[in-house]
Parts: sequence; structure tokens; C-alpha cells
Amino acid sequence: MPTTTQPNALTENGTTIGTTIPFDAITEPGCYICNWSGHLLRVPQDGVAPGRAPLINLIGHDTLFVTQLSTNPFITVTKARTIASNLDLAVNF
Repeated sequence: MPTTTQPNALTENGTTIGTTIPFDAITEPGCYICNWSGHLLRVPQDGVAPGRAPLINLIGHDTLFVTQLSTNPFITVTKARTIASNLDLAVNF
């Protein structure tokens, strides 16, 4: 599964913020930006808990990518916008 890191990625708690992964490869809670629309996606711990079905399931022909903005799913919208802008991502929230 391909992952990419933006050229100006940041580090938060040992996690590389700015890593881009397919939507269905999200395995840790955090705040993500949908690369196809610029919408904010908050993934709580319950959304990735072992043995649980995913809370959201997107199905389509194209692979949808997200970029992690924070390991904290509940960061403020202003901070999420700032991080996304610093990563040169289109913001639509």
C-alpha cells in the first residue's frame, strides 16, 4: 500500500504528520484531510479499535487518499487548517 510524505512534513509524538495513505488504510486515530475534496476527517480511537468494524466505509473504483494532520482527532479547526496549508493541501473546511 503506497504511502507518501509531503516535502514539508511535520513530526508529532513520533508520528510523521503529512503522510498520505489510502482511506481504507487508516489504522490510527487522528485528524486527516481528504485529498479528493479538502474536507476534514476526524477518526477517534473507537474508529480504529481492534476487532471493531470501521465506523465509515467508502466504496468506489478509485483509491481515495487522506493525509494525516494530527494524531489528535479533536484538534481545533484553525490548527488543522494551518497544518494543511503548511503542507500545501487544498482546504475545504
